[in-house]
Amino acid sequence: TALFLVAAVVVGLVARFSEKEITGNIARGFGDFIGAAVAVVLARGVTVLLNNTQTIDTILSWMEDAVSGTSAVGFTSLVLLINTGIAFIIPSSSGHATLAMPLLAPLGDFAEVSRPLVVTAWSWGAGIARFITPTSAVVMAGIALAGVRYDRWIRFVLPLMGLLFVASIVMLGIAAALE
Repeated sequence: TALFLVAAVVVGLVARFSEKEITGNIARGFGDFIGAAVAVVLARGVTVLLNNTQTIDTILSWMEDAVSGTSAVGFTSLVLLINTGIAFIIPSSSGHATLAMPLLAPLGDFAEVSRPLVVTAWSWGAGIARFITPTSAVVMAGIALAGVRYDRWIRFVLPLMGLLFVASIVMLGIAAALE
């Protein structure tokens, strides 16, 4: 945060903005991050509640039973699939990670899949969803600026998303098999 603040002031000074213009631009810039900050706070709140009520232990126990005997290839494919869905609902990467990682890291341990591979599967699932999620301000603003309706965007991008999904599963499978 300090780095962005200092950079904003330096850029404002180089651009010869007045003090009022610099502070106004900084305030507007911080305003752009409010939605992501709220998502992180809410996701962290859910995580704290799950931990304090020991609900997360119950969920982990149930999920451990579900993944026991699952191959590393199957596990990473499930992580990719599930996190694509979660990312579709939660547009904030940090909010999504705050919610999912407390479950996925130990679950990967149960399934004997390395944590870096679990994070990669999470990241790729989240990345695929970022192209199509209607809760993403970037996607919606981008297609609005281009004058494209959301339904046309989905029809255009879904074949690519399918290819990326299949390629991701193949690459995760190869990584899991080599692990």
